[in-house]
Amino acid sequence: MAIGAVSLAVAKTSAILGNNPLYINIALLKHNQEQPSTLTVPLLMVTLVSCGKSSPGKLNLMKELICIPHPELTTKQGVEMLMEIQKNIIKIIETQPPPKPETKKGHDGGKRGQQPITGKMSHFGCLTINYDTIDQPLLLLQGICANLGLELGTNLHLAINCAGHELMDYSKGKYEVMVGTYKSAAEMVDLYVDLINKYPSIIAFIDPFRKEDSEQWDSIYNALGSRCYIIAGTASKSISKLLEHGNINIPKSNGLIIRHTNETTMSDLVEITNLADSKKHIIFGSAEGEASDDSLVDLAVGLGVRFIKLGGLSRGERVTKYNRLLTIEEELVQSGTLDTSLSCNARIEGQEQETMTLVKV
Repeated sequence: MAIGAVSLAVAKTSAILGNNPLYINIALLKHNQEQPSTLTVPLLMVTLVSCGKSSPGKLNLMKELICIPHPELTTKQGVEMLMEIQKNIIKIIETQPPPKPETKKGHDGGKRGQQPITGKMSHFGCLTINYDTIDQPLLLLQGICANLGLELGTNLHLAINCAGHELMDYSKGKYEVMVGTYKSAAEMVDLYVDLINKYPSIIAFIDPFRKEDSEQWDSIYNALGSRCYIIAGTASKSISKLLEHGNINIPKSNGLIIRHTNETTMSDLVEITNLADSKKHIIFGSAEGEASDDSLVDLAVGLGVRFIKLGGLSRGERVTKYNRLLTIEEELVQSGTLDTSLSCNARIEGQEQETMTLVKV
C-alpha cells in the first residue's frame, strides 16, 4: 500500500537532485529520458455546484456540475472567469432563499421552516445546493452567464458527473435520478439524449451508468459518442487491472479518469497514458479525500494529459493545486516551451469519435 508514495518520493528526489521541476522529470520518464521541446497545460474541469445524493434537495443525478473554459483561454483566464461565476452563484443563493417546502396535510411541517438552499461547502470545494429538478442548476448557470456576457457552448462548456453507481436502488433495479423518480437503464439513455438536445453546451457525462450495465454503456456511446464525451471514472477498472488486461475499452467510452493512488507507481501512470494515447482522452482527477500536496499537478503536466479535474475553487487542498497549475503555466510561457496547439486546435464539441483520458488527482 506504500508503493505509490515511495515511487512519488523517488521522482521528487530525482527532480531535486537534477535541479528540475517535477513535471520535467515526469516528462523525461514519459519520453524515454528525451526532454520534449514543448509541454501542454491540461484543460480545466472545474466543479462549481454539487446536487448529488448527499445534498438536501431531491435531485440525485448531478453529483458534480462541471465547467470547462474554452480551450483558447489561458488557465489564468479560465480560473478568473469561473471565480466570477462562483461569486454570482453565492450572491444569488444569499439574496434569493427558496420557498417553503410543501407539507402534507396532517403533518406539522411549519416547525421545520425553510430548508437552506445550500448547506455547506462540499469536499469537492464547491457549493452543495438544494435543488429538486435537473433543469434548476443548469438554468442557474445559464442565467449567470447571460448576466456576465458569457455564452454557454462558446465561452465555456459543461460536464456532469452523474455518479451512476450511487443512483441505483437495488430493491427496484432502477436508477433514482430524483427522490421518488426511478428510471430503468434503458430509460436513462433516453434521459441523457434529451438532456443533450435541450442543453447542447453539455459536452461530457462522467459515469452515466454503473460499470455492470455494459449494454447501456454501448447504447449511450452509440447514441451520443459523436456529440459529447462519455467518461468512465469510478466505473473504470483500477490502473493495475487495466494494465494487466491491456484493455481500456471496458466500459465503452471516450475517456478515462485516472488517479494516483497508494498502489500506483510513476511507471504505471506512464504506461496507462501511453496505452490510452490516440485512443482515449485522459483526465487526471482529484480524490475526494486528499492532502494539499500539489505534485499531482506536475504529474498531469508531465504526462501530457488533456484534462485535469481538481474539484472546485475553494478549500485549501484544491486551491493549492490550482495555484501550482498557474505557476507551471507561467514557467512554460517564460521558457518558451508552452505548446498552445492543444488550446487553439482542441475540439471539445465531441464531433470526433475519439477517447478522452482524464487524470484525477
